[in-house]
Amino acid sequence: MAGHSKWANIQHRKGRQDAARSKLFSKLSKEITVAAKMGDPDPEKNPRLRLAVKEAKSNSVPKDVIDRAIKKATGGDAENYDEIRYEGYGPNGVAVIVETMTDNKNRTASTVRSTFSKNGGNLGETGSVGFMFERKGEVTYPAEVGDADTVMMAAIEAGAEDVESSEDGHVIYCADTDLNEVSTALEGELGESESTKLIWKPTTTTELDLEGMQKLMKLVDALEDDDDVQRVTTNFEASDEVMAQL
Repeated sequence: MAGHSKWANIQHRKGRQDAARSKLFSKLSKEITVAAKMGDPDPEKNPRLRLAVKEAKSNSVPKDVIDRAIKKATGGDAENYDEIRYEGYGPNGVAVIVETMTDNKNRTASTVRSTFSKNGGNLGETGSVGFMFERKGEVTYPAEVGDADTVMMAAIEAGAEDVESSEDGHVIYCADTDLNEVSTALEGELGESESTKLIWKPTTTTELDLEGMQKLMKLVDALEDDDDVQRVTTNFEASDEVMAQL
């Protein structure tokens, strides 16, 4: 989905130059701790933990931080987190999914609701926008791993469903339940990926102009600033001209 890919690119660039890096490390560490606590502390025996560690490494999280997050789960002193998904509408009717991990449901619900209302959106019921997305696995590679045909063949062999190739790189999609197997097979053919994660992929999009994009980014930034929020997904679509002005 073009909108999703562009948003991912914005976030990637922003993250590189942003002081939000420590916050990102904290969120990735939390995912590792929860995954390790829910299953085996060995990433090779725990698919969710393997993916969490892989995503942390792709965002340059140091090895000692990753190891500490796993030890926290096995040491028995890790907090108990509930995973809660919130759904709502942002400015111009853009669909927004907010995934959280929280040790205080009331606090998180209140903060998320307040953030939506302060930034031109409104929180809906669970399922209010979810039907506009599909749960998918996403594996990304830089453009230099090969041309579109090479990556497409590797993706087909690995059991993926779809590939989007552009000058920015290759985005490979698969069924959410196949992500561990598909990403492992792709590594054998193409090497280490830039990113491997579960996403909400938009099936319908909302077109935004520059003003709409600026309002949406304000909402997303405010949501992501909350320590309880793990990730935010939207279904925006914007022209290259609009993206260039951001």
